[in-house]
Amino acid sequence: MSDRGTPGKGSSSEEEYFVREDAEKKRKLALQAKKEKESTELKRLKELHWMHCPKCGLPMHEVKYRGVDVDVCFSCNGIFLDQGELEHLDKPESRGVMTSILNWFKPETKNPV
Repeated sequence: MSDRGTPGKGSSSEEEYFVREDAEKKRKLALQAKKEKESTELKRLKELHWMHCPKCGLPMHEVKYRGVDVDVCFSCNGIFLDQGELEHLDKPESRGVMTSILNWFKPETKNPV
């Protein structure tokens, strides 16, 4: 006797194969949609926060000072350094730079001591 003519037999493994193939295609589509959504969300967040002060939220400005790009918020006087910039300022030939930068952004009026 052959399984060919018997309903439900022989075609079971074939159906499982197609169900697995369909599920795999749907899984790949879902992963692709997730990546696209994450990419879109990251782009949106970058546009929303790029060069905005993390403290007060106002725009920051990049100022070149002695070879270092310093991100400055002129609203709250925040100073932000990107990765590697602090190490550059910590080099012996640049030691005075950080003090200069901090003095540069101190309020113009000081209270008498």
